[in-house]
Amino acid sequence: MEFFKPDAFLGYLTNGFLLKGVLVTLGMTVVTVIGGMLLGVIVAFMRMAANPAISYLARFYLWVFRGTPLLIQLVIIYTGLPQLGIRLGVVESSLLALILNEAAYMAEIVRSGFLGVPAGQREAADSLGLPRWLVVWKVTFPQAFRLMIPPLGNSINGLLKSTSITSVISMEELLRRSQMVMQEKFEVLEVFAAAAVFYLIMTTAWGLVQAQLEKRFGAPMAPRT
Repeated sequence: MEFFKPDAFLGYLTNGFLLKGVLVTLGMTVVTVIGGMLLGVIVAFMRMAANPAISYLARFYLWVFRGTPLLIQLVIIYTGLPQLGIRLGVVESSLLALILNEAAYMAEIVRSGFLGVPAGQREAADSLGLPRWLVVWKVTFPQAFRLMIPPLGNSINGLLKSTSITSVISMEELLRRSQMVMQEKFEVLEVFAAAAVFYLIMTTAWGLVQAQLEKRFGAPMAPRT
């Protein structure tokens, strides 16, 4: 009995069915990053709000979505919402779960970035009589963004792999399609080795992009004394 079939493995690397799964995974990642960032910014500002009720609401959201596994959140959304009369398909449920989960982490990244900007920068801008929104957009955000790049990049790297969890509700991303091929061909090692290569390619490519972003926009290293 042959332990591993190199020819089959190489064939799966060019398998159109699996390659489509790669595109689905990338598409889910892009949509989740955009949605998660937009919601995360809102939650971050709610978390920093002076109003205790608004701040507590954001804290509760973070507590729930950072404190429970993504898998449980996904299953609850997919199977629980229909019992409330809200019926979502596999794609919608997958994206909603990913966005809600990712937003919780994005919110803390955004908040830490803004808190990392020295208070003197904001005070100096305020002393010029600039509107608050202009201070945030022109002074605080550019500096905070530089601090956010490394953790944001790491979060996106993890998200690329977390999309595989949606396979449990039959979302046909890379892992689910790999399982489907495996059940048909019974070549477990070959199929999943190919899937691992695809994930490595995606995460490595993003790592290169992140390195360039950090090099161009990241916060400068403090000089050694």
